[in-house]
Amino acid sequence: MNRNEFRFFHRLRVRWAEVDVQKIVFNAHYLMYFDTAVADYWRALALPYEEAMHRLQGDLYVKKATVEFHASARMDDQLDIGLRCARIGTSSMQMLGGIFRGEQLLITGELVYVFADPATQTSRPVPPALREILTGYEAGEAVVQVRTGAWEQLGNDASALRTRVFVEEQRIPADLEWDADDATAVHAVAYNRLGQALATGRLLQARPGVAKIGRMAVHQVLRGAGLGEQVLRALAGVAHARGDREVVLHAQRSAEGFYRRLGFAVRGEPFEEAGIPHIEMAAALPLAGR
Repeated sequence: MNRNEFRFFHRLRVRWAEVDVQKIVFNAHYLMYFDTAVADYWRALALPYEEAMHRLQGDLYVKKATVEFHASARMDDQLDIGLRCARIGTSSMQMLGGIFRGEQLLITGELVYVFADPATQTSRPVPPALREILTGYEAGEAVVQVRTGAWEQLGNDASALRTRVFVEEQRIPADLEWDADDATAVHAVAYNRLGQALATGRLLQARPGVAKIGRMAVHQVLRGAGLGEQVLRALAGVAHARGDREVVLHAQRSAEGFYRRLGFAVRGEPFEEAGIPHIEMAAALPLAGR
């Protein structure tokens, strides 16, 4: 088993609590490592697991889990856990995994899941939509599509996401979240291959030649999976295509690092919006990078 057999990797560092008296990782923790990677694998598929399984009318249950040991991991090792869906049967799917320290293969594993009715735990066929998502991802296909358009086309999905993130999660008063700019803005919504809306943002015209991006929201389960960047780049692309030279935004301070990595620079002093610390940031168009 080699690293190049995997499209997906999850990285972790061995913690003190995971090492036994032999000063190596206690054997049972390797199953935990694989299970942790599986959760991130679903993020790579752009699937919020609980909601996706509800839509698919089933759930996945472990039928078999095996681990083979080749070498030991030690305290502070950085490990890459590779996973791939190797086979999909009528009602089961086989995940193969490898735990690597650099190029060295330490552990191999096999996890077999059965798709079943959550109420009775009786097996049922793997839904075609899930089968297509898994095989498509392993073939290198995109798992997310970003659509841009007017509020009339995307407003329902954008509104649901913003309500969930800003109003319910961040406790921003609803009367501060909604304004007349939604009617004239260009909106972007990222969808997975089940049609679930996962991230959104909007584009306004701040002044001639200067665009303003705002209302950036990403489903909590999928944060860190690159969806915010895809939405931001889609909106910046629309702004560049219409002739804007610069894009500005009001970033929550907790997200400042995210925007810096995409080429945005701080402008001015910190301020508060809706009781949350913000900072203005700006970048030239087109945005650098991919």
